Amino acid sequence: MISVAVIGWILYVLVAFVLRTLIQLRDTGSSGFVGLRPGAGMLERVAGGLMIAAFALSLVGPFVGAPLFDTALVGAIVIALATAGTFVAQLVMARSWRIGVDPSERTELVTRGLFAVVRNPIFSFMILASAGMALACPTPLSLVAPLLLLVALELQVRIVEEPYLARTHGEDYLRYARRVGRFVPWVGRL
Repeated sequence: MISVAVIGWILYVLVAFVLRTLIQLRDTGSSGFVGLRPGAGMLERVAGGLMIAAFALSLVGPFVGAPLFDTALVGAIVIALATAGTFVAQLVMARSWRIGVDPSERTELVTRGLFAVVRNPIFSFMILASAGMALACPTPLSLVAPLLLLVALELQVRIVEEPYLARTHGEDYLRYARRVGRFVPWVGRL
């Protein structure tokens, strides 16, 4: 069980962060990593810290405590689907893909592909991957990681990304956000 969770974590990071960053570097000359912007507020910093904590818990959780039930196969399947979904959503973003927000930068508003179903499919699949890792080796600590990640991503999206997109794309973004759910279809529309 531990090995399934750890291998899943490593594969997710390699695909969603390393491979995607290499593609972004090749296509744009930039890594796509913005991180915390200068002058980031307290809640934005909390969101970033919670995101890091959730990823750390997904990796460390399987080693702390005994698994509560045997769902390793289900976890492995969920991790595989979530990794593929994350990567597909990242590819749909193409040159607009970033980790973090640079308020001075204007990227295309992506509303096609998976983004026609939910506004944040990368984050949706990240949460799903974290849940898969928790299911791969469901210790009490690892089961906290998806919840922590959900809180982090809710803060990030509501405090940083949605206001940036509304300022940058105006009515186009607002029409899109009224039509398409935040992480789940039809849920979280503005």
